[in-house]
Amino acid sequence: MIVYTDGACSGNPGPGGWAWAVVDGGFASGADGHTTNQRMEITAAFEAVRANPGPLEIVSDSTYVVHCFRDRWHDGWRRRGWRNSQRQPVANRDLWEPFIELVLGRGDVTFRWVKGHGGDPMNDLVDRLAVAAATTQRGERGERPPSRLGPPDTFGTGESARGIVDAADIDDAIGPDDVDGPPEPSGQGSLF
Repeated sequence: MIVYTDGACSGNPGPGGWAWAVVDGGFASGADGHTTNQRMEITAAFEAVRANPGPLEIVSDSTYVVHCFRDRWHDGWRRRGWRNSQRQPVANRDLWEPFIELVLGRGDVTFRWVKGHGGDPMNDLVDRLAVAAATTQRGERGERPPSRLGPPDTFGTGESARGIVDAADIDDAIGPDDVDGPPEPSGQGSLF
């Protein structure tokens, strides 16, 4: 199964959101009132792994998330007592420790990087879901992504442009237009 993930933050720190979506499948998003973009990127991937059993490929535009696993940064962090290569404490250890434990325990999760804002329809979808969660401070989940989404981050700023974008732009990534109604709202924070 291929799962795309993304995080968004208005300000850094500031209100943030995270999202994941399965190609031709379900999705989830959540929010945090005061967070950082890195924390939302980690949370998006962590929640995707928690929610989706079986072999997974996590696709993220976060080199921070992808390199941790692909390049096994976590081995050095643990060997150095949760210090990075500059001997500073690893940022976001409270998220990394359980996430790394889960991924290594499962043994069936791989990671792939995708260029953010590079035209990948699924990356654009999770970006819009994360921005919506950050903006509304509400998470959602469902069997199919919503048919209407707000815009993605304005490139390089972490801030959302204003307006609503029709999901037809990403129809090829999520399937036919006949979305099965709106997803169930799930409130703030983690969905699981």
